[in-house]
Amino acid sequence: MNIEQEHYDAIIVGSGPGGATVAKELSKKKKRVLILEWGPNPKLKGKFYQYLLYQLIPFKSLLLTNKFLGMVRGIITGGSSLFYYGTCFPVPVDMLNKYGIDVRKELDEARKELPVAPLKDEMMTPMATRIMESAQALGYNWQKLDKFMYQDRWTPDKKFGYYGDPHDIKWSAKMYVEEAIGNGAVLLNKARVKKVIIENNTATGVEFKHNGKTLRAYAPTVIVSAGGIGTPVVLRNSGFTGVGEDYFFDPLISVCGTVKDLRAGNEIPMSAGVHMADEGYMMTDMSLPPAIQAIFSAQVFRFRHIFTQKKTLRIMIKARDTLGGRITKSGQVRKKLAEVDRQKLLKGYRRAKEILEKAGAKGIFKTWYLAAHPGGTVKIGEFLDSDLMTRYSNLYVCDCSVIPEPWGLPPTLTLVCLGKRLAKHLLKEQGAERKLEAAMV
Repeated sequence: MNIEQEHYDAIIVGSGPGGATVAKELSKKKKRVLILEWGPNPKLKGKFYQYLLYQLIPFKSLLLTNKFLGMVRGIITGGSSLFYYGTCFPVPVDMLNKYGIDVRKELDEARKELPVAPLKDEMMTPMATRIMESAQALGYNWQKLDKFMYQDRWTPDKKFGYYGDPHDIKWSAKMYVEEAIGNGAVLLNKARVKKVIIENNTATGVEFKHNGKTLRAYAPTVIVSAGGIGTPVVLRNSGFTGVGEDYFFDPLISVCGTVKDLRAGNEIPMSAGVHMADEGYMMTDMSLPPAIQAIFSAQVFRFRHIFTQKKTLRIMIKARDTLGGRITKSGQVRKKLAEVDRQKLLKGYRRAKEILEKAGAKGIFKTWYLAAHPGGTVKIGEFLDSDLMTRYSNLYVCDCSVIPEPWGLPPTLTLVCLGKRLAKHLLKEQGAERKLEAAMV
């Protein structure tokens, strides 16, 4: 197949939840879709080496701010959803409404379509249960969280897919990509898009690198879904200025302690928690596999805790941070943790410590700062209209970069809803164009 000579109705740059959803919805309506993904499309084995290859390569998938705050992203088909913990948080419906975006219908569709539900009681594992009971005893509204999991496929012997899920219990955007391919979409891996081709203020295609060659592909619609970091880089190369600045990155820490009377089972992370919305952070249980436990412990020189994974209680605190910083020309991250945000995390630390002490944990400590879900780099209302279109006709954006305000929660369900809404808009626009063409004949 010669990509440069093929005709497509839409080109989608990236295969995370936003782009994968658009691809699925368009291909379902018989549209010819080309998905260009920078990463590969390996068979998932649930092994640490795959996590290392696709989420921990320095300056590519593992990024460090100038203040040594780490941030990871998945460079692989399905993006970071391959390695996320599969927790489904509410969509900020009221926030989006302020910008003329109503996703209530799409939210209903997504919740019916996706495997979203709190864990069954038999899936609530020992450490998560101990933390939840301790938090509730202290008066916290600590409840089970919705998970993106096909729970009927789960059995106690199947380990949670921290490093990618070979059992397909945890939903990921890769499943939508595979559905799109089944509908006729084309996926080209190891294709790094450099820029969008603009002619007469209209997007007509993209330029990308593949197997050492510079290639071009053309379509009347281009959707950039390369993520909160990758998308502004592509748009800058395409002539945009101002994108990639004043963004959010959801800083987090975890608080750990060990117990003597309990041993971890096949733990499922982020099984339950509480959103302290007024204080600007959330708390959940956070189990880790041995390799990541070792990394977290070594960060703060708690080397003896490298070997205590089976008896560690861990709570994650994730904050809603202040906008700031910038993405560099090469796609690196520059941002410092604002003092007000550090204080949110420290307040969460004190609460988490109290919960762990109530649970019987000893030797409690907090880990170094990390960050997740970078977004707000190509904001709705500043660079995009309410249909997610840029100032150039037929050029759209659909990923976490479009979120106009920080709200401190994982965005997967929100991106699926935005992807569904964008696909409806594109199908409506293309239908209107066909009617106009027919009337002119």
